[in-house]
Amino acid sequence: TNFANCVLNIFLTYTAIMLNIMTIYAIRKTSTLSKTLRTLLLSLAVSDVGVGLFVQPFYSSLQVNWVQQSNPNCKTFTAFMIINITFSVASFMGVVAVSVDRFLAVHLHLRYQEFVTHKRVVTVILSNWLLGLFVSLVILWAPFSAQNLILSAAGVICFLLTAMIYINIYLVARRHKVHMRSLQIQPKERIDEMGDFARQLKSAVSVFYVYIVFLLCYVPFYVCVASIKIYGSSTTLKKCYLLSVTLVFLNSSLNPVIYCWKMKHIRQALMDSLKSMSWNRN
Repeated sequence: TNFANCVLNIFLTYTAIMLNIMTIYAIRKTSTLSKTLRTLLLSLAVSDVGVGLFVQPFYSSLQVNWVQQSNPNCKTFTAFMIINITFSVASFMGVVAVSVDRFLAVHLHLRYQEFVTHKRVVTVILSNWLLGLFVSLVILWAPFSAQNLILSAAGVICFLLTAMIYINIYLVARRHKVHMRSLQIQPKERIDEMGDFARQLKSAVSVFYVYIVFLLCYVPFYVCVASIKIYGSSTTLKKCYLLSVTLVFLNSSLNPVIYCWKMKHIRQALMDSLKSMSWNRN
């Protein structure tokens, strides 16, 4: 199981790096996205590249040691923990930040650009990365048995917060629809406002898919941590835990797929760049 998991991680390392680099290029070329959303998606893609470039190779090397039944030295494991938690927290908080941004876009509507400025978004992104580094250093001071428990508790809180955000997006959309029907305004004005709101809502739905996949990739990890805490560490649970960590890393390869699947402008920019590359080769 460890050997198969190791091979899978090596493959996912490649997909996470290549797919996210292509996505970063496509996002940069997509001028139709708002600057704030583009910046948030770029930060999320960069954190996913970091997972593929730094975290997964470290994890694969640790798995090779476990296959050979040798324990990694303390410095190697400490470096892995710092890099892993920093990028994972940055990625996690990136998903939360994008979700909050889409909620504000739907909730504030016409006042969104006034409230959500590019400078504030950059401040949030830098705070996310600093938070990731801070959490990684704090976790190292905690007892080993408590590390996963602390991370799991923080993760569950963020998941619940994001779920509440999407429930509110749904309620705002429903309320806005009723409000627009009740207004006695000219058809053209109504169409323009409804069209703008529909675009904001569509982007929120696209980001919702990112959250759902994120949830599916992370929940098994939390279930394994809780099971080990309740029932103790058995061989089966250890194997499940290692596989659940790989599933967490899989999320970094799936995010670019969702961007291209659900976000038309990013998909178009990526297709144009691929066509350009093929023409240059010919």
